Amino acid sequence: MKAYVDRQAYLQQIDKVIEHGKYKDNWDSLSQYKLADWYREAKFGIFIHWGVYSVPAFENEWYSRNMYIQGSKAYEHHVKTYGQHKDFGYKDFIPLFKAEKFDPAEWAQLFQESGARYVMPVAEHHDGFQMYRSDISKFNAYEMGPQRDILGELKLELAKRSIPICASSHRIEHWFFMGHGKEFDSDIKEPLVRGDFYWAAMPEPDHHDLYSPAPSEEFLEDWLLRTCEIVDRYQPKIVYFDWWIQHSSVKPYLKKFAAYYYNRAEEWGIEVAINYKHDAFMFGTAVVDIERGQFAEQKPYFWQTDTAVAKNSWCYTENNEYKTANELICDLVDIVSKNGTMLLNIGPKADGTIPNEDKNILLEIGDWLHTNGEAIYGSKVWRKAGEGPTTIEEGQFTDSKSKSFTPEDIRFTVKGSFLYATVLNYPEDGKVTITALAEQDASKLPHFHGIIQSITILGFDEIPKWERSSHGLKIKTTSVQSRKPVVFKIQID
Repeated sequence: MKAYVDRQAYLQQIDKVIEHGKYKDNWDSLSQYKLADWYREAKFGIFIHWGVYSVPAFENEWYSRNMYIQGSKAYEHHVKTYGQHKDFGYKDFIPLFKAEKFDPAEWAQLFQESGARYVMPVAEHHDGFQMYRSDISKFNAYEMGPQRDILGELKLELAKRSIPICASSHRIEHWFFMGHGKEFDSDIKEPLVRGDFYWAAMPEPDHHDLYSPAPSEEFLEDWLLRTCEIVDRYQPKIVYFDWWIQHSSVKPYLKKFAAYYYNRAEEWGIEVAINYKHDAFMFGTAVVDIERGQFAEQKPYFWQTDTAVAKNSWCYTENNEYKTANELICDLVDIVSKNGTMLLNIGPKADGTIPNEDKNILLEIGDWLHTNGEAIYGSKVWRKAGEGPTTIEEGQFTDSKSKSFTPEDIRFTVKGSFLYATVLNYPEDGKVTITALAEQDASKLPHFHGIIQSITILGFDEIPKWERSSHGLKIKTTSVQSRKPVVFKIQID
């Protein structure tokens, strides 16, 4: 019989680490947090949504919720494909989730070739299935389904390539995620107690109500233990939290987790970070994340976009609608110019293979970064993010709309002696004008007034002709042709 963790002893350990550590579980103390240098310099990471929901591969990763909503597409699909819910529920997909072709070395190699500088598997999604070895619940990938420590195996292979492992937790939403299954004769029945796969399956609230209803203390303590277990077992360099942690009842546990995690990182001598949304954390104590969207303007603080190669789903489905690699590269350039980093999601199949569409997109991005990465990795913001007529719609869930960039849409980054100007849509005639670098009166306004020493083009041998006037820095090339962004490397004195 497996011995599970002594919950009370673990809670006491968490308190003890906080008591003796630098960070306490309050915002004043957590405000001492310093952004991890490696993270600020990384600029590009891989997100991985892979789990039991990859077996039905229908609609999206919310299948475990939607299949229990009577009348929904997922509900109708489930009955037609698998039968009545009382006979075949979500738990019955676990034995079908075999991951028989999962090769962590192959995954790690692909991520390295993509140019990613950090990798973030979903450790536990809303469905409550842990993708790692756990001493808190038996419903984990080490004991069921694949019977492998997915997170641990991937960490080992990534470490061989000096790529940090990170982890995301979407556990808090499990409080209500399976609740619709109680509304009819399904396999989700009371009594549900801690340790059950479906526990707690409570009624679904208004997702943005900050006060009611609230998860129980028992559930919140369980959440804290699960999240701290991920930290202690895998030492992830980033822990990402999805929405609903902004609920008022979660705040004390968030502070406790952050203090524990930051203190552990101090013990281990590593730099770490936490991602959050919707002001779940006090500003400055962790890193802001924008889901499927961007900021319209440059920010004085470091931030992250999490988005996906597919527009319609985070996980693999048979009908994924894919973005192009060029769209994603343009987004990456725009995000980095505004002091951000991009976390790009892929969705492996249930057997552990990465779809060719996902793979090809990553390799295409990697090819571009291999040539142009010096304008991205380790870069800093310039006095302005960019110029051009194309506006970026600000906010979450805006990335399903394709942007049509023009040759006037240019983004800037700096590093050392160089200003990098990335033209998002290179003109066929090879004529580019950068208005921000025009000859202008800088005696009062902070216009650019530096001395341009030379201009080269990353990935091309041609030395462009250029001149400055009151209209801008005019650059002319004759042999440069590209369907992807082109980077001018401008030496400044």
